[in-house]
Formats: sequence, structure tokens, C-alpha cells
Amino acid sequence: MAAQAMMRKAAPCAMRQLKCITVDVTGTLIAYKGLLGDYYCKAAKAVGVPCPDYDQMHEGFKVAYTEMASKYPCFGQATKMSNRDWWRTCVRNSFREAGYDYSNEIFDHVFKRIYSMFGSTAPYMIYSDAQPFLRWARKQGIVVGVVSNAEYRYRDIILPTLGLNQGSEWDFGLFSGIVGIEKPDPRIFEIALKKAGGVAPEHALHIGDSLVKDYLPARELGMHAMLLDRFKSKEARVAREAGVPVFPDLSDAQNFIISWQEQVKRASMI
Repeated sequence: MAAQAMMRKAAPCAMRQLKCITVDVTGTLIAYKGLLGDYYCKAAKAVGVPCPDYDQMHEGFKVAYTEMASKYPCFGQATKMSNRDWWRTCVRNSFREAGYDYSNEIFDHVFKRIYSMFGSTAPYMIYSDAQPFLRWARKQGIVVGVVSNAEYRYRDIILPTLGLNQGSEWDFGLFSGIVGIEKPDPRIFEIALKKAGGVAPEHALHIGDSLVKDYLPARELGMHAMLLDRFKSKEARVAREAGVPVFPDLSDAQNFIISWQEQVKRASMI
């Protein structure tokens, strides 16, 4: 009921000419290949030690990650914890939650493999509609920003290696591990609007896959917003029933935006 009330409060605003589009990353532009637990278990097996069940490992990671994000938000940015140390603690706690506690020497070998792997493109895939959509938007003269609860390696390594580059696919990026603010804090969208050149909220659109982290905070600020539902989630179904614009992919979102902007142009000529 609370979520539905928030969605009613954040109903779509009147259409305006778009000057800026911001996009989420994971689940919107890119995705993991398989389950995260698979990679942790593979790293353990590669150094010759037993590993928990893959699903058990995945659940252990979710508990450990949630605790670390609460104690040391934005990958330790506020407390000056290094990115590597943040992940080292998170990974160690993930294994412990799953029932395995390796010696320091063995864990060092396991962690090096995991940290290196997730600093590369090996665990990720780019959605086929991501690059065409971003390039299309920029070609229309729309400023494109990436807004993600991610650390610096997304900006410096992962996105560029996947073919999503600043200057060709996006104009600016806001990553929580760098700016020290993470969604659903609306302040990260305020920064995005400033980065876009002082664009007013009603001339900006945010696209993401989370109702709580993407749609609601963007709407709270007065931006347009829409959800992507690539996996037919229950959250997206409920949101759609409440009137939230939900699309299966960026291609459909693009078609909607084209129609939207044509309507705005026609209205301005009347």
C-alpha cells in the first residue's frame, strides 16, 4: 500500500521537450552473465578449496553486500575505505555467510581472482539495444548521463570495454563510489541535472529498472521517469497497474520517446 501511494504521488508530469536523459546501468544497459554466486564458487574451486552450493553462495553475498552498503555506503567512499578493501571484506563475509571461512592465505588467492574478474568484462554482457539507444539520443541533441550505484571500475574499465564510451554513448557519468551519493537519494539526480548544463527537471527523463531506486526518486525531483522490465518482474507489473510507464526494452522506450516528442512539437505549433 505504501509503494502504491508513493506511485500515485509520483504520477507522470506534463510532457516537455527532452534535453537530458539519464540511465541506470545494471539491468538497464548491461547485465551479469549467470548468477554472481557462480563466479565466487569458480574462484574457490580454481585454487583447490571446497565451495558452497551456488545458490547458497548467492544468498550469502546478498546478506554481506547489504550489510557493507549499510555500514560503509558508496563502497566506503565516505569513510575513505579503499575500493579493494571494501570488496575484500564483502567477499570474505559472503563466504562466511555461506558457511565457509578459509585461511588468510587461501582467501587471498580466492579474492584476487574474484576482484580481478569483476574488474573486467568477463561477468557482464551488454544488451543489444543499449548502444543504439544511447547513440540515437545523443544524435537528437539530448544530453545523456549514466547514473549508477557502482564503483569507479564501471566508469574506467567495464563500460568502455563493453563499448559504452563517454563521448560517443554518454556525456557524463555519476557513480556512487565516486560522488559519494547513491540512489534512491534524489541528490544524485540533482547533480545529474547540473552536469547536463542546468537542465530543469521537467525537461529530463530517467530510465532504470528499479521502482524504488530509479523511478520514485527521479519523479520526486520532478523529472520524467520510466521503468524497464526485461525480466517480467512482479514489481514492474504492480507499477504498470498503478500507471507507471513500463517498457520491455530500450527499443520500445525509444519509440515512446519519439512519439512523445512529436506530440510536444505539434502542441507547440498550435
